[in-house]
Amino acid sequence: MTDTSGSSGPEEPGAPKPGQNVPPDDQPTPPTGFQQPSPTPPGQQTPPPSYPQQAPQSRQWHPQGLGKPGVIALRPLNLSDILDGAVTAIRKYPLLILGVSAAVAVVSALLNLGASLWLLPDLERAASLDPNSMTQEQALDQAFSLLGSTSVVLGATLVISLLTQTFLSGFLTVVMGKAVLGRPVSFGDAMKELKTRFLPLLGLTVVFTLAVVAGAILCLIPAVPVYIFFSLAGPALILERSTVGQAFGRSRKLVSGSFWRVLGILLLALVISIVITIVVGIPFNLGSGAFDSVINPGDVSGLSIGALLLQSVGTIIAQTIVTPFVALVTVLVYIDQRMRKEGMDIELARAAGVTPPQQW
Repeated sequence: MTDTSGSSGPEEPGAPKPGQNVPPDDQPTPPTGFQQPSPTPPGQQTPPPSYPQQAPQSRQWHPQGLGKPGVIALRPLNLSDILDGAVTAIRKYPLLILGVSAAVAVVSALLNLGASLWLLPDLERAASLDPNSMTQEQALDQAFSLLGSTSVVLGATLVISLLTQTFLSGFLTVVMGKAVLGRPVSFGDAMKELKTRFLPLLGLTVVFTLAVVAGAILCLIPAVPVYIFFSLAGPALILERSTVGQAFGRSRKLVSGSFWRVLGILLLALVISIVITIVVGIPFNLGSGAFDSVINPGDVSGLSIGALLLQSVGTIIAQTIVTPFVALVTVLVYIDQRMRKEGMDIELARAAGVTPPQQW
């Protein structure tokens, strides 16, 4: 007689056990190693075992931490580690990071160039008018017309920048999440992960921008804490697949207690990006001025299509370099804060399948 009460064969690896809750297939889960820490049960004082707040006392320090499967060592990072990790990621995935950044910069520059060319006739007309031959009413009409055109161009530029920068920051966050684990990543893979998170990331970016602008309008100082405390919300939303509100909360929690450190790192990355942008833009700005003086020597407005094209080329080159650098530094700051506060280096080592160094 056949026994039907027991199992009909050996259990398949990874098969759910009886009574085990299995999440539905369509429920998105964070990438392995980047999940949020489990909340501490009521009455329990110790943190979850997967996320120890501090290493055991018997562990000895090792320069590679729990190993280096990707662009950084799995241990709390110092400033040079973060900057080097961003540069290493660019060198390891040059076509993916610089190629996509260049494509986004070209699209953004072309759209902004179109908006500038649309405004150019109004600027040339305003520059050619003689104030002495105009009545007060004509001067006001001209001023309001120019103000309206400028407002439209600035609004279009803001929308273009918001969309392109949101896409690029989300894309680069996905790439860095793979680079930390040493996993290969293609454009299709990154786009697949970003596709479901783009709209929440766009909403987060809009709220974040409005909050910083509101702080800047009140005073410059309140804008700085707002920017720093919520600067890690983007990586949290992408890598943890959290909601917009949860991402802001996670960023504030991770930055709390490390405000000045995070401020210093992000400020340094910003200064580096500004210096690179200025250095790259110098020859193109000089070239656009020389082009104008040769082609249009009598043009008092100092603007021409050729000059705008040269400046756009300089902007494309600069943004291709500095935008991914700043975005990758921000992601590494997020990962570093989680390794320091939540022991995420242990989870990342498990996800990467690395064996800890023997010098313990």
